[in-house]
Amino acid sequence: MTNDTSTPTIENVPAEGDSPMRASARRTLQIEEQAIAALAGRLDSHFDRACELMLACQGRVVVTGMGKSGHIAGKIAATLASTGTPAFFVHPGEASHGDLGMITPGDVVLALSNSGETAEVTALLPLLKRIGTPLVSMTGRPDSTLARHADAHLDAGVEREACPLDLAPTASTTAALALGDALAVALLEARGFTAEDFALSHPGGSLGKRLLLRVGDLMHQGDRLPRVPLGSPLRDALLEITRQGLGFTCVVDEQNRLIGVYTDGDLRRTLDQHQDLSRLTVDDVMTRPGKRISADLLAAEAVRMMEDNLITALAVVDDDGHPIGALHMHDLLRSGVI
Repeated sequence: MTNDTSTPTIENVPAEGDSPMRASARRTLQIEEQAIAALAGRLDSHFDRACELMLACQGRVVVTGMGKSGHIAGKIAATLASTGTPAFFVHPGEASHGDLGMITPGDVVLALSNSGETAEVTALLPLLKRIGTPLVSMTGRPDSTLARHADAHLDAGVEREACPLDLAPTASTTAALALGDALAVALLEARGFTAEDFALSHPGGSLGKRLLLRVGDLMHQGDRLPRVPLGSPLRDALLEITRQGLGFTCVVDEQNRLIGVYTDGDLRRTLDQHQDLSRLTVDDVMTRPGKRISADLLAAEAVRMMEDNLITALAVVDDDGHPIGALHMHDLLRSGVI
């Protein structure tokens, strides 16, 4: 552990009416808040060097740590991997019994140990030096064995643990986790990592669906595309809407270009404005030109268009204005885009 006298100690001030349990929880949070706040003042050229090594890495960032530090190391590896820095976790004990074969000279090792003296981690030092793999350490002691033998050292030291015995890793693991996040975000920004890049590694999540699915992936097409020609009796348009069940139909000219749409909402307006529907054609009551969207746009853009215009379906057209598909709000709901 290191003492950072530049950061004032946060005293636990019990709130009025606090139970002993709430007072304990408040003290823990205040200590861990202090531990994280102190990290910013200790960032130096070693942090830059760690980033440079990882940006130049031709292989993977191999993250390792023992015990509680190992759990934090696993999370850091997962965060790096999902933000554009290929990474995986290796257990240091297993590394000494064969798993070191996973590490190559083109990798970078990020080793976590609060004391910097964890035997299973320091045992890897001569092996890493022999194969020439760069080492970044994250410890609470800059003068430790692990820190001194690293190519870059990240100081994650804390003044004290939140544990009243000052024994259980609490503030120290929180600080290491926060410093790992800082490292991942710095690398993310340096790589110009985008939201779409993030989605590519999260295809099963809601963000992935919003950023990867396009209108063409979800639209109804072929025989499922509701369509009637100009001049059709209104009855034919209503039958087409009912047959396809999408709440609207496209209205096309002789060149199969979209001229307008007729929707459930248009039907309500027609009933309100006309006494005799038998003499009407779809041309008389359709909406021109009708909302439309391109198949290559993101499905999330279709959601926005529907919400902005208070509609539940869209015609999908090609560059020449020919309808090639139809998209309903229910399709977007089923896909998980919304």
